[in-house]
Amino acid sequence: MAKNTLFDGFRAAIADHTRPFIIDGDAVTTYGDMLEQSAQYANALVELGVKPGDRVTVQAAKTVEALIFYLAVIRAGGVYQPLNTAYTMTEVAYFLENAEPTVVITDVSAIDAMQALAAKSGDARVKTLERQHPQSLTDRAIAHRSEFDNVVRNDADLAAILYTSGTTGRSKGAMLTHANLLSNAAALCDIWHFSADDILIHALPIFHTHGLFVATNVVLLSGAALRFFPAYNPDTVLDAMPVSTVLMGVPTFYTRLLASERLNREQVANMRLFISGSAPLLAETHKQFSERTGMAILERYGMTETNMNASNPYEGARKPGTVGFPLPGTRIRVCDPDSGLPLDKGAVGMVEVSGPNVFGGYWRMPEKTREEFRADGFFITGDLGMIDDEGYLVIVGRGKDLIITGGLNVYPKEIESEIDDLDGVLESAVVGVPHADFGEGIVAVVVQSPGSNLNSDAVHGVLAARLAKFKLPKAYYFVDALPRNTMGKVQKNELRNIYADQFNTSGESDTSAPGARG
Repeated sequence: MAKNTLFDGFRAAIADHTRPFIIDGDAVTTYGDMLEQSAQYANALVELGVKPGDRVTVQAAKTVEALIFYLAVIRAGGVYQPLNTAYTMTEVAYFLENAEPTVVITDVSAIDAMQALAAKSGDARVKTLERQHPQSLTDRAIAHRSEFDNVVRNDADLAAILYTSGTTGRSKGAMLTHANLLSNAAALCDIWHFSADDILIHALPIFHTHGLFVATNVVLLSGAALRFFPAYNPDTVLDAMPVSTVLMGVPTFYTRLLASERLNREQVANMRLFISGSAPLLAETHKQFSERTGMAILERYGMTETNMNASNPYEGARKPGTVGFPLPGTRIRVCDPDSGLPLDKGAVGMVEVSGPNVFGGYWRMPEKTREEFRADGFFITGDLGMIDDEGYLVIVGRGKDLIITGGLNVYPKEIESEIDDLDGVLESAVVGVPHADFGEGIVAVVVQSPGSNLNSDAVHGVLAARLAKFKLPKAYYFVDALPRNTMGKVQKNELRNIYADQFNTSGESDTSAPGARG
């Protein structure tokens, strides 16, 4: 049979075709069903003209069919290109123009708009996975054979293009190869002890690295099963715990679980592992979860361009506020952002990564690709971090979030950690905004616990005793919630926009700014 690096890896892990792959309520899709259905979809894709290396764009609801379709694209030799379902048609237009897909999958409600876009950017065929529609690819696939000779795809061939969030300028398409995805899934199966006995609670979206590649690929490569939920709901997740073994989530998953009285040691008795990623997990959340359940959340670190880079240990201390050690085969260093020279332990610098998990570059952006790699092949992540005395990696923040005030560097994470430790604070975000005298002035945005009556004077008083004067915020705002993207990451660019006019030309605080409160 022809070599198809990624799918061959998945197929080799299937010991029994009758075992469950996807459990969706009372409906079960076995591994045998997956092989047959993905073959039918792959046959339909080839009939539509998909050739090796062609892009297939998907902006559709999370369904069992969508998950199997991902595998069909891989089998057909295509390059899978998922899009956030929240993107507007204006945003989608850029992706279609940039990727030039052969096939576009969308929901029925968006077919007309998508067809209009596709007509402008090329000759892509627009289809839906929903049934009983003239453009239903699922209906078309059912008429095809349930066997398929996988298209030859080697280690270095592209398997997917995932676009970055695009918070600064246009989104960039990270090119991920078959070897990138397979090697990373294998490393995670190893360090997280996945086996065919596991049942993963899957409540993440599947347009993102976390839900699509980390969760799904690890299940496939271990022969495990996933308990499928279209979206996250703490009650349904709690219901699933007695018959599941692993949960992968973002910090919001865990804060909402903690808000439920149902979360206790008895409820999690069958669970062996809770994993968190995509955004920093507050140390307080880590502590509260351990107290309630007797289990420590395992935090890990990854990004679109590299999949997973580091993880706290399965066996050993899972240190709050850290993301652990490099994965097997992955090298991580912290360097001076300008010179690129490695820094000593405890020094904050740019996190750089190399290994089989690191992407091949940005789609059709050779100059940008060159800018993001060192001469020795290390990828410059854009994340600021440090390696502590025990070798654990600590992520301080994004490089673009660094605040330079009065010519001095300030790392927001240091201030946020102090604020988050205060009684009455749920979480905080610190940003720098234009300041006439200092270049940037520090603004703290705080979410209080219910019933808390903190004010800016109280917070400032505590910080003044713990931080150097130049690190102290010049303004505080109390809000109901921080803006987040679909993966739970705080959108600091949005906060910078909201408070951009915080300081007037004299450097005084503008108390009429949004959310102002003493």
